[in-house]
Amino acid sequence: MAKSFKAARNIILENVPPLEAESVELFHLVGRVLAEEIRAPWDLPRWDNSEMDGFAVRAVDCQPFARLQVEGYLPAGTVADGVFVRPGAAVRIMTGAPIPVGCDAIVPIEDTELEGNIIIIKRAVRGGDYIRSRGSDIAAGEAILPAGTFLRPAEINLLASFSRLQASVVRQPQVAILSTGDELVAPGEIPSAGQIIDSNSWSLAAAVREIGATPLLLGIARDNRDSLTEMINLGLKADVLITSAGVSTGDRDLVREILDNAGVKRLFWKVAIKPGRPTAFGLKGNKPIFSLPGNPVSSMIGFEELVRPALLKMMGHREVIRPLTRATVKGSLRNKTGKTRFLRVKVENTPEGLVAESAGDQNTGILSTMIRANAIAVLSAEQTELSTGEQVEVQLLNRDQLSGFEQ
Repeated sequence: MAKSFKAARNIILENVPPLEAESVELFHLVGRVLAEEIRAPWDLPRWDNSEMDGFAVRAVDCQPFARLQVEGYLPAGTVADGVFVRPGAAVRIMTGAPIPVGCDAIVPIEDTELEGNIIIIKRAVRGGDYIRSRGSDIAAGEAILPAGTFLRPAEINLLASFSRLQASVVRQPQVAILSTGDELVAPGEIPSAGQIIDSNSWSLAAAVREIGATPLLLGIARDNRDSLTEMINLGLKADVLITSAGVSTGDRDLVREILDNAGVKRLFWKVAIKPGRPTAFGLKGNKPIFSLPGNPVSSMIGFEELVRPALLKMMGHREVIRPLTRATVKGSLRNKTGKTRFLRVKVENTPEGLVAESAGDQNTGILSTMIRANAIAVLSAEQTELSTGEQVEVQLLNRDQLSGFEQ
């Protein structure tokens, strides 16, 4: 009996733990997930410093139109030893330079007029203006990045600010990808009558690489036990194995049999979804094995909904499922399957909110519809038809294609 979509995804996520940690150099940390907590080794900023190019002053001396003598200069990268702001005077200072003794405010250059060595204050000044105090951003010992943090350029900046050249992150899995079928030929070959170019391996490899895992293309296994056994055993040396085709009910669909012989424990075979019903999942020890349908659209949808969350969890991500967003239907979206239905849709941002309409023919052999779609509409088995004006839940695949979209 086919598993429900939610049950199948829960089984997968319950049986796929994060991988072990590894130490990675700073340059290669972006896009990774921390496996350790990072604490600040010192205050940030490390000293009181100027937030602006301007003049270090005493606020009490700075009424509008006050005239102050400029005495001294503090560029960034120097120390303030021996520099003192005396009453009625100012010190020229650059952004990031330390605050000299006697100073309690900075006047930006644009708030002054310069006459020789005299500045004229144009606006009232308050104590503390434009001074970044030591530790005002981060205090020494503070937990700044918890384990599980996804490292973006901002986090890399923070690590570099504390001179961290390495960090412990969750290892990225190597994902073996195997296409099966006597009818397949590799890209670059000219197919003869009855032959099909293997595109699934490449779309799956691209999807694996897109989320930061490492694809390993095994090539094509033929529909015989020797070829499948050799290629599947090779794939089982990776962290994850994904096979494409060979798991339906045909006489030559041998993938399940070969996986069973290799000691893979099958946890489910068939999921009540469309497309992607003949999807299987099993384990060889702790190693996940996914068997996806051979139809290109079914393979991509199966990866998106069932494989992608598992790989993200293996890499330590806390959010592994694309969030569902509500959109208003334009036209009609149908589900006569009695299963969870994934429809390729085009979502647009309008003044009235998000609007979703079919991206075209939903036949699983129509690849162009997948190209036009920027979202997947998720219809439950009970939602047989949604018409214009009704609400539908969608997963946005590429927000860059959604003009004006804001979360």
